[in-house]
Amino acid sequence: MVKNKLTVEDLENMIQLGNERLTDNAELVNSLNVFPVPDGDTGTNMNLSFTSGSDRVISNGATTVGDMANDLAKGLLMGARGNSGVILSQLFRGFSQSLAGKDTVDAIGLAAAFQKGVETAYQAVMKPVEGTILTVARESAAEAEKAANETGDCVAVVKSLVKGAQISLDHTPELLSVLKEVGVVDSGGQGLTFIYEGFYEALTGQRPTRAVASTKVDLTSVAHHEFVDVAHASTGDIKYGYCTEIMVQIGEGETVCDTFDYDIFRNYLNELGDSLLVVADDEIIKVHVHTERPGNVMNYGQRFGSLVKVKVDNMRLQNNDFIKKDSTKEILEKSIEPQKEYAIIAIASGEGVGELFKSVGVTNLISGGQTMNPSTEDICKEIEKTNAKNVIILPNNKNIFMAANQAAEVLGDYVKVVLTKSIPLGLAAMLGFNPQATLAENVASMTETISYVKSGQITTAIRDTVIDSVEIHKNDFMSIVDGAIIASVPEEKEALTTALLAMLDEESEIVTIIVGEQGSTEIANEVAEKLLAEDDNLEVEVHTGNQPVYQYLFSVE
Repeated sequence: MVKNKLTVEDLENMIQLGNERLTDNAELVNSLNVFPVPDGDTGTNMNLSFTSGSDRVISNGATTVGDMANDLAKGLLMGARGNSGVILSQLFRGFSQSLAGKDTVDAIGLAAAFQKGVETAYQAVMKPVEGTILTVARESAAEAEKAANETGDCVAVVKSLVKGAQISLDHTPELLSVLKEVGVVDSGGQGLTFIYEGFYEALTGQRPTRAVASTKVDLTSVAHHEFVDVAHASTGDIKYGYCTEIMVQIGEGETVCDTFDYDIFRNYLNELGDSLLVVADDEIIKVHVHTERPGNVMNYGQRFGSLVKVKVDNMRLQNNDFIKKDSTKEILEKSIEPQKEYAIIAIASGEGVGELFKSVGVTNLISGGQTMNPSTEDICKEIEKTNAKNVIILPNNKNIFMAANQAAEVLGDYVKVVLTKSIPLGLAAMLGFNPQATLAENVASMTETISYVKSGQITTAIRDTVIDSVEIHKNDFMSIVDGAIIASVPEEKEALTTALLAMLDEESEIVTIIVGEQGSTEIANEVAEKLLAEDDNLEVEVHTGNQPVYQYLFSVE
């Protein structure tokens, strides 16, 4: 079969089969997580992210290749979860930019789109690491480009894309020593390979000859395992009566007279009302605001492009129409309050952990962390609720960094991220927060504060392996300090004691232990007593966190 050009129908089939292929193998991708902890969620994150793009493609029904690629990219952008999901969204953002304006695409154009995706993804990552999904994307795109130049056949391009991905994936352990040590290939690269294999199957009706890269792990044994409550409010309490939403196609239409600048745009609309949310990329501006003059919002939007969506609801008339659960009443109360100076959003799991964050000054919580990374859109929606001039995000997990950074990039300079890698570091960061300081000063101070803190966790191994010369057995309790596994033992008390003793030095002053839902307060207190016996100048605090996955979280400062 030879295809000189791909139509919009071809691309839609590729997207749907790519999504289906990834969905079928999400748990398998999860199983390739390097650390043998029960939080391997790369497959889940990539699956949810790509499904968000696929759903947008289905709902919009684009009639050109360029428009459909744009729908895929936008759905991926707002649905991106975890680092793997964000990188995937950037790959297809570049892919979309290369196909912009095209009704169909030939082999050269298709290969160029995959190459543009690689360039965009590399630019989005501060310090690209080879041996990851980035490498697989880059090397597979290079093979696709060769095929395009040699054959002019789109099917041959995708076939070479898959072959290049498989070869590159097999090579990832040679580039990352930790992959080689554990005996697995890169999980993000494997997820991307599944998507590409779906693309090939959509064009040929055939599955590639090899679906899973070779690895020492026995994969066959993996278990596939806003409405506001206005019913109790007087209409006189509603300061801004019209819930107004517009979507602007940047640069299109006869009314364009200004160049779009996010900060200027948002600051202007901020004077017209409250509950403002502005989300923008290179082509679209989406606005939600409560205002008394929706026409002014529309007129201002038209200065930058054509209105492709307008929605206005009279919230005073809705007063007697909607009765929603009492918990949403806070949204109404927030919408009529003056804009506050600061909001701090922490991402965390566990009722006790949430209370700890609130006790140190965090204003908003997003439920998430290991195994359930919030998406860019989830974070953007929480920022909207804050009604604050300045917002600081504490991701508390490395796998949420990119989604948090992407939310900050989408919304503008009033949102900043302090890169806290763990719950204890998030709590420690709050010691550096000063409500009287500027946003830049607070970010610098909070970042400096966490540099003096060591953090760790105890969790259970889910398989036998060896990492950094540490022999690990399934169901062992692993001592993890600052991201490195330093011990693996059968007894949880020994694991906790070993980790904390390794973290202490003569400058240590405060030890904090947070007990998870599978941990033991009794064991935590016994370990605390042992530490005090070693050094009675220490201050040791034990808290109930109720967090999943980790029996204990702890820090030393």
